[in-house]
Parts: sequence; structure tokens; C-alpha cells
Amino acid sequence: MALLGPVMVSMALKVSTLTDDPTQRTSMVGAVLGVGAIAAVIGDALFGRLSDRTTSRFGRRRPWLIGGSLVMGLALIGISQATSTPMLAIGWFVAQLGANAAFSPDIATLADQLPEQQYAKVSATVGVMQSVGVLVATWFASLFASNMLLLFAVPAVVGVVGLCLYAVILPDPVLTHRPPRLSLKELLGSFWVNPLRHRDFGFAWWSRFLLMLSSFMFTSLRLPFVTDRLHITAADGAGVVFLGVLTYTVALVPASYLVGWFSDRTGRRKLPVAVATALFALGTYLLLHVDSIGQFYMVEALLGISYGIYMSVDMALVLQVLPNPEDNAKDLGVFNMANAMPQSLAPFLGAALLATSVTASEPNYALLLGAAATAALVGAIAVLPIRKVK
Repeated sequence: MALLGPVMVSMALKVSTLTDDPTQRTSMVGAVLGVGAIAAVIGDALFGRLSDRTTSRFGRRRPWLIGGSLVMGLALIGISQATSTPMLAIGWFVAQLGANAAFSPDIATLADQLPEQQYAKVSATVGVMQSVGVLVATWFASLFASNMLLLFAVPAVVGVVGLCLYAVILPDPVLTHRPPRLSLKELLGSFWVNPLRHRDFGFAWWSRFLLMLSSFMFTSLRLPFVTDRLHITAADGAGVVFLGVLTYTVALVPASYLVGWFSDRTGRRKLPVAVATALFALGTYLLLHVDSIGQFYMVEALLGISYGIYMSVDMALVLQVLPNPEDNAKDLGVFNMANAMPQSLAPFLGAALLATSVTASEPNYALLLGAAATAALVGAIAVLPIRKVK
């Protein structure tokens, strides 16, 4: 919630306090989110590797969960007081770095402690809670659209408290042996899993990368899309986005749990992931034809169903194709780069595609959404060659 809120709504609202120009606004949002996502790419694998090797008496994961969440929270509060684009970019870079110091160890706890037959059900819960977090963040945005401190600080405090509570109750075993000294080669290897040696992992990585690229090409510019397409103010747009995310989440929850149960029961992972990604491509394409608030909500429902199916099963698939059980956090950190890199690329790519419009007052959403739909469709195809899972 604390991290995805700025990606979805809050950063666009913050930028709108610095400029009224639509083209400049989307460019600034893209630049700031892109810089922060670079930190996410670095942090995911690096902190995952360090977490795997941590010998603290408090466990391998707990110190990173607490420390990373505190850095994230302080940086988000700093963002609320920023008065320029460089200040926003620095604050968001630090926030992403702190968040990913906590996120990689957090995801690794699933691989550490869950039996395989529970992967999809728990992945469904994780996906649902992520969407609920986005929903709450957009609700906060609709409440605090004119108060930047509360807009960023309230989700930050809730996020930090939640992560710290989880860290306290987490059964986190202490690493009993001291690992050998980390060489430069091993450190650089934190950012790499050989896709030829571990081809299933490679295909899963590319499928996630393309789906996330498609998603962030729209969601990072969701508020500008709503305000430009429906010709409403940023404050009104925040309310529309909140109700859109509410619709998305209501559709996501039953789809996620139902398909997660089916996947664990049958052991099938590839087909639900491929179908969900293709449905997401369809929903993204349908955004091209939205010209009313009601139509926007209908498409959000379809996107919610598809994303719910995807998140309930895809993480279960990934956990089954991890290369080495002793490097769960490191390998999941590499996989999480497929989440983080699109956050870096999508805002820049989205802003560039929008800028191809012949009129400054009408950004080129047709090209943006067409490219996003194509990326999702290719992501659906990428999962089919995976052999290790059904």
C-alpha cells in the first residue's frame, strides 16, 4: 500500500502541484517513477542475496524487514515535502531502495516455509492483499488529495507498522553456519540466473516482465488517463480511480481464490497463467474504447479478474521453478527484477508514446494502450514452453 499508492495515484497528484501542463506532468511522473524503479532493480537481487547470508541472532529475514520498512517510511514522508522534480526523484529512489530491502526477504519467507501444495492458495492471498493495499492507498488519495503530507505519510505509517508486526511474529530461523566470504563475482551474480541452464525460470521471468510492463504502462499513468480521457479535474479523477480500483479488487478476490484452489487441487499452473495474461491484454485493449466512467469501471472489472487469476497461480509456478533452495531470496530477488524493471521502463516508454500525439492537449493513449496490450499477449505466449510444471 505504501509503495504502490504513489505509483498508482499519489505521485501524479504530487506532480500536479508542481505543474499544470498535461504533457509536462506525464513526463515528470514517468521520470520520477523511472528513477525509483532503478533502485528497485538494484535492491531486489542485492538485498535478497544479503538476506540469504545474514547470520544475525534475530534471523535472516527479520532485520531486513524492519530496517527496509523504516527507510521506506521516512523517504515517503520526505517526498511529501519535495518542491522540485529532482527532490521527488531522490526521495522515490530512497523509498524504493528501502522497500526492496524488505520486499525480497518478505517474498522469500513463502519459499522458506510453505509446502508446495499450498503455493497457489497463499499466492492468491498475497495477490489479494496487494490489491487491497492499492485500494486503500487510492482511498487515502481521494481523502487527502489536497494534503501532501497526509497523502504520503498515512500509507507509509500503516505500511511500516504492518511490516514490523509481521517481522516480530515471523518464525525466522537463525543461520547456524557462517557462509564463505562473498566474492565480487558472487556479488555480481546476485543479479543473474542463467536462463539457458534454468530455462523454465527464464520463461517465467519473461512472462512476468511483459505482464508487468503492460500493467505499469497504464497504471503509472492511470490518473492522467482518466482526467484527460473523461475531461475531469485531478481531484475528481482521484475519486474515479478509487472506485475503479474498488471495482478491480471486488472482481479480483473471488477469481483469485477460486482459481488458486483449482490450481492447487489439479496441479495445473501454465494454463491459468496464460489465459489470465491473454485476458489482461484484452482488457488493456478495451481501454482504447472507454469514453465514460461506467465503461472505465467495466474494463477495470475485467482487468481485476485477469490479474487475480494471474497472481494466484504465477507465483506458485515461480516457486516450483526456483533453481536452488539455498538461494531462495537471491533467486526471487532476480525474479522480482521482472516486477521492478517494468516500473523503470514503463513510465519512460509510456511518456514517450504519449508524446507522439500531434496535439499537446491530447496525448497518444491509443499507441500507449496498443503497445501495452501487445506486451501482455506476448507474455501469455512466453509461459507455454515451461516444462517443469503442468
